[in-house]
Amino acid sequence: MVLGWRRRRSTTSHRATAAKKQPSPGNLDMDQLVIPKHFLCPISLDLMKDPVTLSSGITYDRQSIDTWLEAGNFKCPVTNQVLRNFDMIPNHTLRTMIQEWSSQNQRFGIHRVPTPRVPIMAVEVSEILYSITASARRVDQNGCLESVQRIKKWAGEGDRNKRCIVENGAASVLASAFDAFASDGIKKNGRLCEEILSALSWMLFQSLDEETQKYLGSHASLDCLVWFLKGDKDPLVKQNSILVLKELLSSCNDQNKRAVEALAEIEGVSKILFDFIKGKVSMTITKASLTVVFYLVSFSEKFRSAFLEMGVVSLLLETILDSENGITERALYILDCLCDCKEGREQAYANALTIPVLVKKILRVSEMATEHSISAVWKLCKNATRQEERVLVEALQVGAFQKLLLVLQIRCAGEYGTKDKATELLKLLNPYRAGLECIESVDFKSIRRSF
Repeated sequence: MVLGWRRRRSTTSHRATAAKKQPSPGNLDMDQLVIPKHFLCPISLDLMKDPVTLSSGITYDRQSIDTWLEAGNFKCPVTNQVLRNFDMIPNHTLRTMIQEWSSQNQRFGIHRVPTPRVPIMAVEVSEILYSITASARRVDQNGCLESVQRIKKWAGEGDRNKRCIVENGAASVLASAFDAFASDGIKKNGRLCEEILSALSWMLFQSLDEETQKYLGSHASLDCLVWFLKGDKDPLVKQNSILVLKELLSSCNDQNKRAVEALAEIEGVSKILFDFIKGKVSMTITKASLTVVFYLVSFSEKFRSAFLEMGVVSLLLETILDSENGITERALYILDCLCDCKEGREQAYANALTIPVLVKKILRVSEMATEHSISAVWKLCKNATRQEERVLVEALQVGAFQKLLLVLQIRCAGEYGTKDKATELLKLLNPYRAGLECIESVDFKSIRRSF
């Protein structure tokens, strides 16, 4: 009986050990998996998702060879032969083999390779752009809408399509169509203009030539952009409009000045932008609105006066207090710009937050924020009258002297003569130091050494 029991026990133990040795699907070792060499891209050595064959006869993954060719290489990476052309022929047979292999090895964590979309060719983009031009000339709303939606569909299929669309001059063609349909009637063609604007919003980050600026800077186009910003429009439409305005005004040429002059003739622009900053609809809209306001107050006295009448200095100080770094930087740019004029300084003197907020942001946000904070304080202290000399005392009380000394000690040259302004500020503050103690000492731990 004892021997029989031991035999059964030994048999059960052996079976349990054998069961433990059998790998479960979840515990399979990836080292057991061998990927066929011809499935790997010769450049990235990764499993190919979209294999294409060059004129040299070698197959690569499309993304890898695209990167290789865009870097200015004209030879096949494997054979080192000069390529006769840059045509990429999809290797459907190899892709099917890779898909079958990945499906059979899903238990190893291999995902099935999806069938890639065929990238568009330059000739296809040229044809659709010709169609848009012809539709705009005939003021054919339906034909143009269909073509624009096709471009948006292509763009949504990958970055390679986006590059192809931009490189073939789509931005200027769409801007021309936008101007044509806006001139024909904003309300009548509003839906089409929204679609064109949606396609343009991402293109302008990559391509904004003078021809595109000319069409978007026309009175009809600007009227349409401002019209989209008003009322209860879709937030995405407002975002696209303000982004296009921002890119248009950010161009470093005479076109942005002409656009500012044209915007000055459109009623309600200042109020719309003021409400966007105050309402904080979205971070993207707020940042773009602050950038647009900066260019408007920089190039137009009319806009500067309009924003000051609405109390923009107080709004900017409130924005600087509780916003993230990108918004804070832009608000400081505008505040520094407004301190160039007497009316702007008067509003800054009248607000009790001005000096404490500006001094607090020195060495706290970024190098650019520090430069504009010091510049604004320098303008306020330098131009202070006898009645306004309290700002010098206030700056000392909130720790400006120590921070300025620190600015001189670290590498913070800046493009705006920050060290020169800091030195002059120290000279202006020094006579008032006797008998004054700083309310807020410098917190060295919170200083961000980004420069």
